[in-house]
Amino acid sequence: MCPYGGYLWDGVTPGLGPATIVCHCLLIEAGNSLVLVDTGFGLGDVARPRRLSAFFRNVNRVQLRAEQTARRQIERPGLRPNDVRHIVLTHLDFDHAGGIEDFPNATVHVMDAELRAATLRPSPLDRQRYRPAQWDDAIRWQRYRASGERWLGFECVRDLAGLPPEILLVPLAGHTVGHAGIAIRGPEGWLLHAGDAYFYHGEMDPRGYRCTPMLRAYQKLMEVDREVRLWNQRRLRELNHAHGAEIELFCAHDPSEFEALAAMPVTGTTTASAQRAISPVSVPGAIPS
Repeated sequence: MCPYGGYLWDGVTPGLGPATIVCHCLLIEAGNSLVLVDTGFGLGDVARPRRLSAFFRNVNRVQLRAEQTARRQIERPGLRPNDVRHIVLTHLDFDHAGGIEDFPNATVHVMDAELRAATLRPSPLDRQRYRPAQWDDAIRWQRYRASGERWLGFECVRDLAGLPPEILLVPLAGHTVGHAGIAIRGPEGWLLHAGDAYFYHGEMDPRGYRCTPMLRAYQKLMEVDREVRLWNQRRLRELNHAHGAEIELFCAHDPSEFEALAAMPVTGTTTASAQRAISPVSVPGAIPS
């Protein structure tokens, strides 16, 4: 996504030209199957851009390119998209769930409150952000209520049906009613994909909160509960301060976080049940040339 406003959005691009906003997804090898955390935009969005909200398509200047979809990026190194048996969603916003239908063998894991809101779409904002045309009646949904155990100060954290216990769902409401983070334990520690719980790396700086003005405004535009959103941001900041050496924390849209993780080598871990390699997979909206 390349909205005009440059530095005011991403804090990097000079002037007010097209900024760079990515859609950061993860691909996890779990035994003989693949697990995708968020999907970014999909091939259906590329073929039929009007199934996206015209408002967000134009404001965000969404650059829809088939080669940047998760499916095409998974195919590139010779992996099989049909081996993606699970999709774990932070939430169902249009820029996180557009590729669901590109993986017909996948069970889609999501918070129950999120799927209910995306189905009912009770507010004008909901009708813009949730685009049911991005998924069809054949989707196999696995819903979760906010219940579970404590994990590093967070409540109601739980494992996921049919997935290794090293993958956890962490409720982080506020941006949407059923927003969640996804934690993955690897040999070097934890990865925590915080989705849209924050948008800019400076928001997690323990030395003090920093955010670009346009991303700060965009978060306010998209929030459903400001108090809860800011509370969860504060808890993530505290987590980063207390456990930053053992947890790699990142959000869905920060290009600097994406680039740092995309440059990391693939690492593996062996358990009694399976051998897995955990690697970031890039699904950027677009990087302006």
